[in-house]
Amino acid sequence: MKKVTLNDIPWRERKSTRVKYHRYLRDVALAFRNPKSGPEPPGQPPFEVELVRLPPGARNFPFHSHAAEWEFYLILSGAGKMRAGRNSVSLNPGDCVMNPPGEPHQIMNAGKEDLLYYVIANNAPADFYHYPDSNKWGFSLESMGTFRIREVDYYNREE
Repeated sequence: MKKVTLNDIPWRERKSTRVKYHRYLRDVALAFRNPKSGPEPPGQPPFEVELVRLPPGARNFPFHSHAAEWEFYLILSGAGKMRAGRNSVSLNPGDCVMNPPGEPHQIMNAGKEDLLYYVIANNAPADFYHYPDSNKWGFSLESMGTFRIREVDYYNREE
C-alpha cells in the first residue's frame, strides 16, 4: 500500500507567457513516486491523477486531442466551460465529463472564482496529441516534445 495526503502535496503553477493558459496543480500520481509514500510499486501506475485549480478567465491547455489517452474530469467548485469537439457545455460542481481518445477538448474558467477539479487519465505508455487550432502535433514517449508536420516528398533523404 502507498499513501499520500493531498494537503501535503504542493501546488505547482503552470502558465503560458501571456497567461491565457494558467493552472495550479497538485500531482497526486507524482506524489506516489516518493519513497515516503510506501514501497516501490511493481510498475508504472495505470492512471494519472491531478487536482487542478484554474484562476478566473484561464484555460487549462490549448484545445487538443489524444490518440490513446482517456481523460475524466470531476468538477469540485467554481463555474467553467468545456469545449469538446464542436460542442461547448457549462461545468458546475458535481459535473463529471469524460473525453475519449480522438475528441479535442479544453476547459476554461467562466466564473469569478477559481475552478477546482480532478482530472484522471489512463497512463498511456505512448500518445500522439493534436492541437486543431494551431495544427501542431505532439508525441509523448518519455517527453519527446511538440512539433509541426510538413509535407515532404516520399523519397526525401532516402536516396
